[in-house]
Amino acid sequence: MVKTIAAFGEVMMRLEVPGHQLLPQANQLQYSFSGTGVNITGSLHCLGYPTRLITTLPKNSLGDAAIAYLRKLGIVTDSIARAGKYLGMYFLENGFGARSSRVTYSNRLESSFNTAETAIYPFDELAKNIQLLHVCGISLAMNERVRAQLKQLAGLVKQQGGQVVFDCNYRPSLWGENGYQTARPHYQELLELADIVMMNEKDALFTLGYTSSHTSRENQLEELIPQIAEKYQIPIIAGTHRDVHEDETNSIRGFLYQEDSFYYADQQRFAVLDRIGAGDAFTTGIIHGVLQKQAPAQIIPFAVASCMLAHTITGDTSLASEQDILQAITNKRQDVIR
Repeated sequence: MVKTIAAFGEVMMRLEVPGHQLLPQANQLQYSFSGTGVNITGSLHCLGYPTRLITTLPKNSLGDAAIAYLRKLGIVTDSIARAGKYLGMYFLENGFGARSSRVTYSNRLESSFNTAETAIYPFDELAKNIQLLHVCGISLAMNERVRAQLKQLAGLVKQQGGQVVFDCNYRPSLWGENGYQTARPHYQELLELADIVMMNEKDALFTLGYTSSHTSRENQLEELIPQIAEKYQIPIIAGTHRDVHEDETNSIRGFLYQEDSFYYADQQRFAVLDRIGAGDAFTTGIIHGVLQKQAPAQIIPFAVASCMLAHTITGDTSLASEQDILQAITNKRQDVIR
């Protein structure tokens, strides 16, 4: 087996209301498949990397459909276990004007991934062939069994000399009451294992419980991120700041902290077609730059451009090529590419 980029996480069915209708108005839905691991491995395949997903899908037609979709994205599916009957779903209502987009989850806790027994995964064998593993706080939030599986696999990958990418991805709705306190020790364990961490000052302040003497986001960032990098010996920390404007455009500014220095990309402002999954496209850009051993000042504008392009592609997984992203960095949009 060739060493690959892998992700551990849930595959979900995305059920989108067409156009800008509300669920009570619609009489049809468009479905695709999603999940942080799907987005990361699918996008990295578009950048030329062999990728695989480690998950469990139901042993029925729903699972078959998901497998077919993943294969279309170029993701290797031979590490996917089949068990159970259910797939987590989310319903997407696209916002317009003053009305925000809305995501409603269904059947998630009973999904095949979230109820899979640990014995179903050959973690020892899988870890030997993983060059880089992506895990995130969404999987960490599911239940104790999934948390233990995630930590076990990440630990084995580290033992085999692979790298671990941890995206904090804190979701209050998944952690419930006293969520920050419940999540904190699990986040701390993952930070001890991680080589690359996706986070910003909000994760430091709320999830990890740090305090800052500053009020501006950038000053808080520059005070807290170095403390976390030093405490947990994390080589690279990266993240974004997003602004949503009244004309429905968004702005993204990205940062990367490495070797005691901050690197920033210029803020990019753009129209939004599809917001979901754009953060994963930023992570994809960071991973690509690290694997290519690029300088930080080169990595961060690439990651921001990757994130920006993801907002222009329908569906959660960005399909932008390296050439697409490099062109976006120059801000030279052609009328029609012929």
